[in-house]
Amino acid sequence: MASKTVTVGSAVGLHARPASVVADAAGEYDEDIILTVPDDEEEEADAASSLMIMALGAEKGDQITVTSDNAEAVEKIAALIASDLDA
Repeated sequence: MASKTVTVGSAVGLHARPASVVADAAGEYDEDIILTVPDDEEEEADAASSLMIMALGAEKGDQITVTSDNAEAVEKIAALIASDLDA
């Protein structure tokens, strides 16, 4: 299983628009992609669900770990989370 921890880059955190962009990208993969907050491994979100992503409450500068059996998916979703999707 591949994983990568990144810092949230969007100015508003992982709220409506950024969460939607991430969920749309995750939906392109057949494998599950899971997002977790490193300090709270019990709280996780399916990256294909914008509502679950928003429920994480991740703000700009927070750390998020992306995990999946698909290393390419991990890299793509991690890059999106690290970028400023509101720019």
